Amino acid sequence: MAHDPHDHAGHTAHARGHGHAHGPADHGRAFAIGVALNLSFVLAEAVFGVIGHSLALLADAGHNMSDVLGMLMAWGATALARRRPSARFTYGLRSSSILAALANAVFLLVVTGGIAGEAIQRLLHPTPVASGIVIGVAAFGVAINTGTALLFMAGRKGDLNIRAAFLHMASDAAVSLGVVLAGIGMLFTGWFWLDPAVSLLISAVIVIATWGLLRDSLNLALHGVPEGIETRAVRAYLAALPDVAAVHDLHIWAMSTTETALTAHLVMPNGYPGDALLNRIGNELQTRFRIDHPTLQVEAGDPAHPCALAPDHRV
Repeated sequence: MAHDPHDHAGHTAHARGHGHAHGPADHGRAFAIGVALNLSFVLAEAVFGVIGHSLALLADAGHNMSDVLGMLMAWGATALARRRPSARFTYGLRSSSILAALANAVFLLVVTGGIAGEAIQRLLHPTPVASGIVIGVAAFGVAINTGTALLFMAGRKGDLNIRAAFLHMASDAAVSLGVVLAGIGMLFTGWFWLDPAVSLLISAVIVIATWGLLRDSLNLALHGVPEGIETRAVRAYLAALPDVAAVHDLHIWAMSTTETALTAHLVMPNGYPGDALLNRIGNELQTRFRIDHPTLQVEAGDPAHPCALAPDHRV
């Protein structure tokens, strides 16, 4: 494409480095094992919770069931995010991973509200609990949840979905440990109010663990700049490039829970700088800022044909 110094649209090109990401990693095996383990544990908790009259076990069963559904959503979204772009969905379905993370967070909070409400009723009217059953089932849960959390440990830093799965399983392991301690306490003291008290503690742990997921997924769903990327630093980097007189219409957003896109207009009076510089920019954006999909538009800055998107308040 020839560069016309009088065309404010200038030259648009992708600045991609060799480190450009090509979609989320495949964690299908980890999801499959995690879903199978947790679903079996949910059934065990539900059965023994009814037999032992333990709200703590039933509450934890509800929580773990929501985790199973959350893992299924995250698993499905990961598969959808790997689909190729189409004429209708030119970015593919990458953002489905963001929607899954947001739905997962909202669902967890709704479930937590029901658990907390029932726990308050049981706290006001304690009922006898089979402490031995509670201890045995919850101890099994510590092992199940810890093992599942380890499946997602490696990928938790680079993917919001995987981080959510890891945090949920790790917190579940801690919660199950709390249920074990409550069962031991009831066994030796006969204080059956410990069971709903632990249920309230479970609710608090879920809210704390889920709040960060809700905040981050909502930010990505609204095309906010992903956590860890400073817009000012990116703008300063682009403005300091050779022959760049100004930078405007800068946008940074998440294409998925693992990929970040950028668009920007670079005012370069000397014209299109060549593919070598764009390739270098792509490499440095990926290395320094974890931006995988940059698109840069080069403009000459001709005052007779100003860019309509130059003011910062225009989008």
